[in-house]
Amino acid sequence: MKGIEKSKSLFGVFILLGAILGSISGEIIGNNFSVLSFLKSSYTIGTTSPMALNLKVFNLTLGLSININIMTIIGIIVSILLYRK
Repeated sequence: MKGIEKSKSLFGVFILLGAILGSISGEIIGNNFSVLSFLKSSYTIGTTSPMALNLKVFNLTLGLSININIMTIIGIIVSILLYRK
């Protein structure tokens, strides 16, 4: 049972690292090559402003925003392929 849980968490780490490295490489390539500037354009998914809950004793603020570009998707695909090997 531990092996299954460990492999799932490792798979999540691979996907997260693939997304981060893909986003960074998309920004670098898009900034340095004007022909490939479309690689740095990202689309935001999520809330535009965080939701706040004030209960006088404590404040709770929740929000989630994900920026996705083409290289992020490519990075996730490459990380899945590397994980499977």
